[in-house]
Amino acid sequence: MTHAPEEEQPLPVSRDAKPEVRASDSKPEVRASDAERDEVAAILSEALAQGRLTSTELAERIDAAYSATTRAELVPLTADLPEELRKTPPTPIAAVEHQQLSATFSKVIRSGRWVAGRHTSVTAHFGAVIVNLADAVLPGREITLDVNTFCGKAIITVPANARVIDEGGAMFGKRSVTGHAPEGDEDGPLIRITGRSRFGKTVVRRQGNYDRYTM
Repeated sequence: MTHAPEEEQPLPVSRDAKPEVRASDSKPEVRASDAERDEVAAILSEALAQGRLTSTELAERIDAAYSATTRAELVPLTADLPEELRKTPPTPIAAVEHQQLSATFSKVIRSGRWVAGRHTSVTAHFGAVIVNLADAVLPGREITLDVNTFCGKAIITVPANARVIDEGGAMFGKRSVTGHAPEGDEDGPLIRITGRSRFGKTVVRRQGNYDRYTM
């Protein structure tokens, strides 16, 4: 007598058992683009103009925006702002795109926690401009400083790990630019220096390296 094969019974499944997660099922965080970081910076800048953020909050949030690597890191930076502001971000990004610092027969100092422009013009005519970027928020991986002096001086302090490229010149003046970052510490921002020194002085130095130059 031939017996029919017994049907295989499914194994009981415990209620506490968790589904198996395969490597292909987990989705990595989507990385943020420069354009998305700029968009968040534009929203934050408009929030400052409307009085919704203080200058300190703006600096902190823009710093976080340009340090973000994923879209998820950008979301909390504008979550407490009005929906209409987030849906229609303003352009251009004036607060982080262009800035101008000028001293004529006067002295201008910019230091501490502040938002530097991606393209910043520094002009000293019979005056002095002192710019400290060591604690500043830099919008992006590269910024340009167009430094022009005429019978004046400009003293620029950059972060210790910054990479500096000097594309400027001098005529009957002094121009001293520290170009190379310390060995093994070259992951900092790229700061491009342009402009001319005419009968004046332009000094670009690194954070902590103050003994060689006097104000």
